[in-house]
Amino acid sequence: MHKVIASIKDFEKDFPKTPKEGARIEALARYFAIHGVVKAIATEKEWPKLLYPDARVLESKIKEILEKKKIYSEKRGEWKKKHSSAANYHNVNQVKKFGEPLYWEHLAKTIVDAGYRKDADSVKLPIHLVADNKWKPMVKTFVKDIEYRKQLAETVNTSIIYKKDKKVAKYADELQGFRMGAAGKQVKELEEKLGELNATEKALREMQKWAKE
Repeated sequence: MHKVIASIKDFEKDFPKTPKEGARIEALARYFAIHGVVKAIATEKEWPKLLYPDARVLESKIKEILEKKKIYSEKRGEWKKKHSSAANYHNVNQVKKFGEPLYWEHLAKTIVDAGYRKDADSVKLPIHLVADNKWKPMVKTFVKDIEYRKQLAETVNTSIIYKKDKKVAKYADELQGFRMGAAGKQVKELEEKLGELNATEKALREMQKWAKE
């Protein structure tokens, strides 16, 4: 019965003539770091004969790693799209607004109606979000209903809620910032996991070469 070895320290103790540097010893250290175990027998060569894991077991482990990498890569791609969407939200809507008749109606009113222009400026009307269905109803009401407009302007100018930031659509900025942060965090975590998997795959392939000797 051959001894089960579960650490690089025990391996070097049992096989002292093995090289202390190089791709193979690094791969072995990585393998132990992910809770792998080995069985080996000394030979006349520098490296002992690897009995376990054999090439077949290592091939199975490599396939598992590749499957995980595929899943994480797909998830990373999805989160990158979400991050990009959040990052480009305002730029995209700046372009889309030109296709909205309501935008041009607003623009015309700012030219001919000084009172409207003052109210729009005071609340920082998010006219660039007119193509976003979440904000379009509010913008439409502001443009077409003078009572609503005056009430909103008064609320923004007097309410403690808007004391530090007189912007009715500040939630849109905060939401996109939150989405960017959340997506960025997920991308970073997935990239770290993929980095770990890449290191493990490299180690397993190096050990597979050893197992075939």
